[in-house]
Amino acid sequence: MIDSEVARPVKTHRHIGQAIRIRGLMARVKRVDGVNAKIAVFLTDIVGSMWCAYVFAIIALFGLRPALRPGGEGLVAWIAQTFLQLVLLSVIMVGQNVQSVASDIRSQHTYDDTLQILDRLDIHTAGGIRDIADRLDELEAKINGR
Repeated sequence: MIDSEVARPVKTHRHIGQAIRIRGLMARVKRVDGVNAKIAVFLTDIVGSMWCAYVFAIIALFGLRPALRPGGEGLVAWIAQTFLQLVLLSVIMVGQNVQSVASDIRSQHTYDDTLQILDRLDIHTAGGIRDIADRLDELEAKINGR
């Protein structure tokens, strides 16, 4: 069995730092072609950071006092229209980035595990896979009494 060689499940919290890092921003911007793509990558990385969420929360808090005044928009409207829209935008983007990084790593682990299994079974060719499928069909026929 290959149990000792199978990687542990990917924990999302281990990849938060990779997903919300702004340090490599210029390198990511340089990797894309075109001005529009560079602007999109730059803005997405900035808005999709927790630092931006903190800034948006502070900006939203400036609007709380006027919202609480008589004749103001009211607390519910402030929460729904200002705070949630500003802050949750960045928080959701950070969460998506974290999930994306973890998903990419899980996919790579699955691919690596599949290659290890194929190496152990020595069935890299389509013919090898076909042979295994034929053997499985024979076993199924024996089990079903055909």
